[in-house]
Amino acid sequence: MSAEDLEKYETEMELTLYREYRDVVGIFKYVVETDRRFYLCNQVDVKARSEAGEVFFEVSISDAWVWDMYRPARFAKSVKVLTFKDVNVEELNQADIDVPKPPS
Repeated sequence: MSAEDLEKYETEMELTLYREYRDVVGIFKYVVETDRRFYLCNQVDVKARSEAGEVFFEVSISDAWVWDMYRPARFAKSVKVLTFKDVNVEELNQADIDVPKPPS
């Protein structure tokens, strides 16, 4: 596989992922962003934890969709994330969701 073929494949995968995101975003209440992943979900709980003087976050997510083009299945019943980095949680307002169409 040439570098050009690989780039074309990745571009097609990203476009497929974006289209899937556009199709499912309306069924979720929250957007959760961690240092490694982006999730859509209907339930989220973030707890700050401390162990041996280190602070980290425990993020529990239910009924989720994961933005990851390399996952064979992007829907997950539950996800637990432990991270030392920032966690961003936003509640989606369904009336505000206006996903632009990707270029043809």
